Amino acid sequence: MADQTPGEPRKMRTSVKGPLMFSAFFAVLAFVAVLIFASGGSAKAPRFDLAFTGAGIAFIVSLVVAAMLSMSHKENADHLGKGSGVNLSSKRPSHGGPGAPDDGPETHDAGH
Repeated sequence: MADQTPGEPRKMRTSVKGPLMFSAFFAVLAFVAVLIFASGGSAKAPRFDLAFTGAGIAFIVSLVVAAMLSMSHKENADHLGKGSGVNLSSKRPSHGGPGAPDDGPETHDAGH
């Protein structure tokens, strides 16, 4: 289930640090934005209550979104990159492109 070994650091996808940093960034951004815009001008007192509320909401929502996205991540199957369709493999391009063999100059006759 989990690909981790004891004593080694976790990958960024399975670590908790990535989503927490992501959520903390948006919480600070929301705190500053609400603190500036909710007061209604520089002559009025800053609204720290609304700023903390907005930061808390932004932190929780972005943490839930990041957790759901990290849980829904699934690696592609091995057969998907093997070229099992129309020119899906970049190792052997069938025509065009920089790696294709040169068959000589192409001439396009317009029905003549």
